[in-house]
Amino acid sequence: MNDIYVIGVGMTPFGRHLDLDMKALTRQAVEAALADAAMQKEQLEAAFFGNTSQGHMEGQHMIRGQIALRAMGIGRIPVVNIENACASGSSAFALACSHLKSGAGDVALAVGTEKMFSTDKARMFSVFDSAWDISRAQEIRDSLMKLGREVTVPEGSTSPKPYSVFMDVYAAFARSHMRTFGTTQRQLAAVAAKNHNHSVHNPLSQYRVAYTIDEILAAPPITYPLTLPMCSPISDGAAAAILCTGKALKRLNLDARRAIRVLASVVQSGSDRDESDYRSHCTALAATKAYELAGVGAADISVAEVHDATAMGEIIQSENLGFCEFGMGGVIAERGETSIGGRIPINPSGGLESKGHPVGATGLAQIHELVTQLRGEAGKRQVDSARLALAENGGGLEGIEEAVACITILGR
Repeated sequence: MNDIYVIGVGMTPFGRHLDLDMKALTRQAVEAALADAAMQKEQLEAAFFGNTSQGHMEGQHMIRGQIALRAMGIGRIPVVNIENACASGSSAFALACSHLKSGAGDVALAVGTEKMFSTDKARMFSVFDSAWDISRAQEIRDSLMKLGREVTVPEGSTSPKPYSVFMDVYAAFARSHMRTFGTTQRQLAAVAAKNHNHSVHNPLSQYRVAYTIDEILAAPPITYPLTLPMCSPISDGAAAAILCTGKALKRLNLDARRAIRVLASVVQSGSDRDESDYRSHCTALAATKAYELAGVGAADISVAEVHDATAMGEIIQSENLGFCEFGMGGVIAERGETSIGGRIPINPSGGLESKGHPVGATGLAQIHELVTQLRGEAGKRQVDSARLALAENGGGLEGIEEAVACITILGR
């Protein structure tokens, strides 16, 4: 992968954009990436478009990327549509890398766009219902609820309002972690407070309000042990990255000083495993492959963006990525080790909990943040001396883990 570079990134603010459609959001992100790379759209040779919900929300299936990109004058090039749950954006990035590595082209665009917020709340939340095996939905739900069977759920700790079914999934994972390792709700709150505090300095974040740990604990419940600020919101938004080969970097006379090298891009699906076999988690296996490809280890990573659809997600993934021992994810967050200025800063962008989670754009928003960090352009949220960065983006559920995990390692 050492001859592939990210040369431009762009991203819309994440949030509720009822006045913008898919085409407008895509245009904003792609034009920002082109401007960042100092390139023209005519120089793009292929595009990979991530989206998950437009079919459900609007009935637009099959050619979403062609429609969104043609509206801004990008045509004739190959366009591939990717729907891979919450990992759609990072899967688009991985396919762009593979396209370049194969020699099929020298410049490729990866873009993810999502319009999820709606006044029709039932339709909005049901977008997640097919991210697991719908033929076994009740069976899966019942099985997951048994994971934390020995943890008492306090009365009144489940919201009467609608929420994503995946909050129940993460709550089950959290109660299992609490039962097995002694993880506390306060440690979950420490993760969320850290991420909300990071987001204060991210102008593209959906939420930019700081919280204390106690305020997180006192917030309205979603489903125990999760409270509202521990969970990612419903979001609209788009993010894009332009990649090129080393050959194109020279041929197009691009600014090599701002080009960020792709050291590894791995996509891994899940497998059947015992609940206690943590080292066989799909993310742990994908991380091992990525570290081997990049020739680095977990201790070498300067900064990471991980898939914190809830605070529990960050705890699980910090362990899977080797940033601490299994069972210690909550502990290192409570100690401040994952804050900016700590041993391994995680989610300096604010993460999904604060930055937002427009599903198809999420993985590329992580790339946007890490490229910004490696260039030293992150302002008040800058991680000192960032040289190696890792993005972890997961999607869907199969068995007791994500259906897909994507790991990207970048270096300057």
